[in-house]
Amino acid sequence: MFIQTIDILGTIAFAISGVLVAMNKRMDPFGVLIIAFVTAVGGGTLRDIMVGVEPVSWMRNMTFVYVIIGSAVFAVLFRKQISYLRKSLFLFDTIGIALYTLVGIETGLKAGLHPIICIALGTMTACFGGVLRDILCSEIPVIFRKEIYATACILGGLSYFLLLQFFEDRDYLFIIGGLVVIVVRILAVRFKISLPSLYKNED
Repeated sequence: MFIQTIDILGTIAFAISGVLVAMNKRMDPFGVLIIAFVTAVGGGTLRDIMVGVEPVSWMRNMTFVYVIIGSAVFAVLFRKQISYLRKSLFLFDTIGIALYTLVGIETGLKAGLHPIICIALGTMTACFGGVLRDILCSEIPVIFRKEIYATACILGGLSYFLLLQFFEDRDYLFIIGGLVVIVVRILAVRFKISLPSLYKNED
């Protein structure tokens, strides 16, 4: 039940982030809904395909479909209240990757995968929906820029498995791992921390 709650919260966060990007691109209502949907289920769909879940989770549970539609309608109706577009997008996107990272890790653990593979699965779950959203909206995906994005997911996953050696209550581990992702991403943006470039500027 706790995992499903986390999954739904991540779905809401990513659906709203998709709506914000789509509205920024001045898409029509159908386009906004499609972007919200793709953003919300893109990572989870990739995750389920990779671990052999058939059909993928959102096709078996209509709750996710209703949540996405409801989140999209909410974001559109209260777009004026969701002020400061860029800050709002950053917030919902960050919450989304934090929650989806842990859901992906838990899915990997249930499938009996190695911790390293679980972290990779969690990172892909968190990032793939945003990649699809940005590509469809003609943006360079955040994961391909110098910003700390996937790295935050990896650090959150590592902290989860490190703490798993000392604590048995996974609910607390989920909270801590998610907070690590959020804090790392916020600090990276706040202090303009980025990964070093492999290429030097040439005159």
